[in-house]
Amino acid sequence: MKFFISLVLTALLSFGFCLFLPWWSIAIAAFIVAVLMPQKPGRSFLTGFISLFLLWGGLSFWISNNNEHNLAGKISMLILKMDNPYILILVTALIAALVAGFAALAGSYLRKSRA
Repeated sequence: MKFFISLVLTALLSFGFCLFLPWWSIAIAAFIVAVLMPQKPGRSFLTGFISLFLLWGGLSFWISNNNEHNLAGKISMLILKMDNPYILILVTALIAALVAGFAALAGSYLRKSRA
């Protein structure tokens, strides 16, 4: 149950932070949730990783789908050298997931070292 609550809390806090702060505030949100919700380091990493992978992947797909993948297709040509917006969405979700996962891992280790 703690896993699910911290998953939802990380996603909601990250979404709220990104409305007013830079994109890397997802790390702050994952860190805060990992410090406040006691879990093992591996589970904290998974919580941050899964929650932001789903959040940013879903938001990226939704935004890209609303403009018929025009911008994502052009950016994927620039970055990936192939016209595949879905791979760009996957890469975007993976970057956010890794940032949040490692921030949650750091928060879990901080909590563990203080105890």
